[in-house]
Amino acid sequence: MIPIAPHPHLTAKPVRDKALCYIVRDGRLLVFRHVDHSWEEVGVQVPAGTVRVGEEPGDAALREAREETGLSAFTVVRKLGVTRYDMTPYRAEVQRRHVFQLALEEPAPERWFSSERHDGVGEPTRFECFWIPLEHAHVLQSGQGTLLHRLFEPHRPEA
Repeated sequence: MIPIAPHPHLTAKPVRDKALCYIVRDGRLLVFRHVDHSWEEVGVQVPAGTVRVGEEPGDAALREAREETGLSAFTVVRKLGVTRYDMTPYRAEVQRRHVFQLALEEPAPERWFSSERHDGVGEPTRFECFWIPLEHAHVLQSGQGTLLHRLFEPHRPEA
């Protein structure tokens, strides 16, 4: 008898906490594409990355925004929520995404190049950053646009 392997979608996958950033200015969203990969491979993305051990998700969002864009003057406007996204078949993990709206408090060009250095480990990842109208943000890859609608809900600052 030939053993049957369990279906990959039914096996337990690690859950990874991620911070995801919607950086909005003048009705436009800051996005990037990987310079060294095709659109078909990785699509258009927003700054995002792993929440480090002991790090608050909001702090991770600010760090990832700085690392991936090369800009520095970000502030958290509000947390929009938490979503889960199964990365199968790209990667065997479930991402618990803490989604934040950030403001950029410094000038930025329409389009620029940046690179993430990964704490000095391995080769830098090169990005082309640019702004797109919010109504075109449906192009975001891997479910990154799931909470975009919350940008249009009234903001109630915490007391």
